[in-house]
Amino acid sequence: MSDPKTHSTATGETAVGSYFVSNYPPYAYWSQDYVEQARAAIDRAPKPGADLGIYAHIPFCRKRCRFCYFKVYTDQDSAAINRYLDALITELELYKGKAFLGDRKPSFIYFGGGTPSFLSTTPLSRLVEKMQEVFAWNEARESAFECEPGTITEHKLNILRDMGVTRLSLGVENFTQDILEINGRAHGAPEIDRAFGLARKVGFPQINVDLIAGMIGETDENWEENIRKLIALDPDSVTIYQMEVPPNTKISKEMRVSGKEVAPVADWTTKRRWVDHAFRELEAAGYTITSAYTAVKDPAKAKFLYRDLLWRGADMMAIGVASFGHINGVHYQNETDLVPYYEKIDAGQIPIKRALTTTEEERGIREFILQMKLGHVDRSYFADKFGPSLLDRFATPLESLRTQGLLHVEGDELRLSRPGLLKVDELLHQFFLPQHRAAA
Repeated sequence: MSDPKTHSTATGETAVGSYFVSNYPPYAYWSQDYVEQARAAIDRAPKPGADLGIYAHIPFCRKRCRFCYFKVYTDQDSAAINRYLDALITELELYKGKAFLGDRKPSFIYFGGGTPSFLSTTPLSRLVEKMQEVFAWNEARESAFECEPGTITEHKLNILRDMGVTRLSLGVENFTQDILEINGRAHGAPEIDRAFGLARKVGFPQINVDLIAGMIGETDENWEENIRKLIALDPDSVTIYQMEVPPNTKISKEMRVSGKEVAPVADWTTKRRWVDHAFRELEAAGYTITSAYTAVKDPAKAKFLYRDLLWRGADMMAIGVASFGHINGVHYQNETDLVPYYEKIDAGQIPIKRALTTTEEERGIREFILQMKLGHVDRSYFADKFGPSLLDRFATPLESLRTQGLLHVEGDELRLSRPGLLKVDELLHQFFLPQHRAAA
């Protein structure tokens, strides 16, 4: 994916995007100077007890949404796609036998994009077969796969189910045809029910539906109708993002051309009000809110290990152009364009472009701010893992949040109130180290 940035919208209020904090410290500190340290981390044995995941980036889409800020390509033919998939498999092979693996097998696999379901059935089957030859994931506790409703067929879903996908995520975003069109989505409203029905028929353990609050053209009435349709669909889990408009989106580029300073999307107050409405309606329908973005029907069954393990310090081997990984305390990103990505793969090199070696304190801060996004933090967990001094350094911002009614202390747990949870991304920068707050 491309570099997410901090940004502002109509209110002038700045929000730190969800992806921005996931790879704390900020990208401004990542550098080619750390690439050799990333390679050294790959050649070190893993920390005892650390989980391992694989992220595979499939950067192809039928069209680019106006709000998309990921690394995607919409102009690649079948030969170009096969070339990329061959490189992806070769990259995975380059990791085989590296010391950081130890005797670990992947705990989770995540196919993200772009649109992984853009792949037709033959290259999809070949990719999965070859990947499993390199790293068998029969013991993985979760295999997640992102889908665009318009790319779904029953045959493709059967392949995904047979290859072990446990969590299918449908990028619905909005149920209304004109809203989808205005925002440049490739699928139409009629394809949503068809895709979801097929996914239910095939029988995935968990089907997730994504929505976005604040898309161009959304209104109170439209949002309320979206939530009614969502609840009627009855997915196992729901992810709701608040619209972000970083500088590399089509929306931002259109704004620069026209000289406009205010993005044509809902302001942050409205977006939070809409998410709050969604959460309240979902709770009334029997869902449980499990993060600032997620509601699940049955928390005992609907897990999201990609998130939960990664936010507790798991290693993640990232393959594919522009993908982000984290191994032995070192963040890294692959080459962000296809030509240099292929050049390194063809030369037998893991295609890292930039990296950052983190300190123990930075790793503790990263885990803390990520778990704040869950809405609750176990103080004993952090004291045991990073020492009590980490929580001591947060005393001032935590007290500030408490006095504002955004956070409560319940025994050993720090818990955000609903208003705090809805604006958590805005709150997190105060937990950064001083120099990183400046960069953010």
